[in-house]
Amino acid sequence: MKLLLFDDETADGWRPFALTRPAGELLFGTLRLRERLERWADATAAAHLIRREGASAYAEPGAPPARRPADVDGAGDGDGGTLLLLSRFVPDRGDGLSIPDRDRGAVLRHGERVVGAYLPPGRSLPDPEWTASPGPLDDAAAVDVGGRVLEEVWELVTRNPEQLERDLEGTPLPWPEAEPADAIEVVGDRPALAAGDVQVEPGVVADTRPGPVLLGPGVEVTAGTRLEGPLYVGPHSRLLGGKISCSAAGPYCYLHGEVEESVVLGYTNKSHHGFLGHSYLGRWVNLGAGTTNSDLKNNYSPVRIAGPYEQRDTGVLKLGVFLGDHAKTGIGTMLTGGTVMGAGSNVFGGTVPKWVPPFSWGRGEDLDVHRRRDFLETASRVLPRRDVEPTEDVREWLAAAWDEARG
Repeated sequence: MKLLLFDDETADGWRPFALTRPAGELLFGTLRLRERLERWADATAAAHLIRREGASAYAEPGAPPARRPADVDGAGDGDGGTLLLLSRFVPDRGDGLSIPDRDRGAVLRHGERVVGAYLPPGRSLPDPEWTASPGPLDDAAAVDVGGRVLEEVWELVTRNPEQLERDLEGTPLPWPEAEPADAIEVVGDRPALAAGDVQVEPGVVADTRPGPVLLGPGVEVTAGTRLEGPLYVGPHSRLLGGKISCSAAGPYCYLHGEVEESVVLGYTNKSHHGFLGHSYLGRWVNLGAGTTNSDLKNNYSPVRIAGPYEQRDTGVLKLGVFLGDHAKTGIGTMLTGGTVMGAGSNVFGGTVPKWVPPFSWGRGEDLDVHRRRDFLETASRVLPRRDVEPTEDVREWLAAAWDEARG
């Protein structure tokens, strides 16, 4: 069966991430949304269907390519048919997707919402605009599926603790071979597990009373680190001291200081003191020493999240910041709750605006454009530091994002 994941018009508005990557490549719980759908469908995604110019050039190593819906062959060519799934749909754990009548085809519904479709071999794919707002298809049966649909970008943060606990207490885990980490002093009845070559120095404590802890292969934890569940740390990450609680991070993340109820997508540095709370960081982010965010207003009213034209009331009392891929902060940077920093931005010097357009450069309110050549040169230096080759496809992907935002 050919599996295609698609971003609809809601996912297109998930700032600051939609500019550079499909929604399916965002971490939620212990898995990226794409990996979760692949397990449920028992199929490997062939492509992401994306309408945004920048994200349609997506070329991250190890991930499926992105295609514009109009550029995909109009007939389903899989011997087992073609399955279209909404990338922000989170299916329930269970026996996986079942389609009773494969000859007829099916529209997958979660309540009144269409979250996907199965097309028998040879049946044409829907009109490209169907992926923007999916609806019924002629002659297709309706199949109800269990799960939930993530509506707002901040739900990737607010609903992550619940998803983490479900993932860590369910089966299978991302690494079924994970075993109790004997080198960790555990407080609580639930496990602290380690998979593969995990290195833990003396003096590491895991409080599993709020939930389990899972460390992926190659993770290093230095003395003086306190872990609080539910917590997932992806492969080859380094925890360098402080308190890391109720979060998901990795692979290749370096974390230090206080990290609370946050998601760090991967290849990101927070190697120094500073608070990161109720926030979501994209890939290749670097936080300078002392960078700190607020996640609670002094008047205890809901946090408003920034955008290019207006701020939106989230209705959430505790909410931090959202930093796009390749965003960077200088030392001592202060970020207020609800700040959105676009991809490729480099800011420094005290408090920055709540809305930082993609590919910005500067201090405080005095923001200029992070020039295309300079940004690409920096990215080409950063990737090899984590043994990732800055291929021409990767450079074209990042350049396309810059062109869409600033071109």
